[in-house]
Amino acid sequence: MFYELRRYHCTPGRLEDVDRRFSEHVLGFFEQHGIHPVAFWRTYIGPSSNEFVYVLRWDSLADRERRWGAFASDPAWLAVRRETEAAGPLVERIETALMTPTSYSPTP
Repeated sequence: MFYELRRYHCTPGRLEDVDRRFSEHVLGFFEQHGIHPVAFWRTYIGPSSNEFVYVLRWDSLADRERRWGAFASDPAWLAVRRETEAAGPLVERIETALMTPTSYSPTP
């Protein structure tokens, strides 16, 4: 098992739109495609208040590739993405890290 940390550097003024897109749309697509979110955060204190961060749990790299690929190419998701970005992109940059827990890590 491993975890994926995804950090979205949102376009200034669009963090609320990212938050709304996740709560109203993305969570449903994740459930439909068997993607397991661990938690979602908005940066409270840090280098940028335009950050949206979340962690996903995967059984294997093959599991991630299959499920994420199906989500990313889902025509319904692509339609939502086009609709929610009609006024311009919501995210300027995405950082992703795939992580495995250490032997002494508590079970999340």
